Amino acid sequence: MTAYDTILRWLQGHLLSCPSKSLFGIDCPGCGLQRSLIELLKGDFAASWHVYPPGIFALATLMVLLLHLIFKFRNGAVILKYMYIVTAAVITVNYIYKINTHQLI
Repeated sequence: MTAYDTILRWLQGHLLSCPSKSLFGIDCPGCGLQRSLIELLKGDFAASWHVYPPGIFALATLMVLLLHLIFKFRNGAVILKYMYIVTAAVITVNYIYKINTHQLI
């Protein structure tokens, strides 16, 4: 077993619980993000999309943010602004879909 496998196993065993789900019994708009990112780390994009579609957008936005902080892209702030808007829109649409299909619990 490689160190990478060990880290993935540790992440899977130490997922944070959702306060909204434990207090109210319903998912929050971010429920599934941790599992989605773990699937992305495994390289399984289809499983990541199935678990939480906005996870891919959130990770892409985070990666561009980190690259912008390091390399200071000329239009980085504008690009990030639009990426944040798209990510927020995808999170909102995903949550509305979950509400309408009763997949919150």
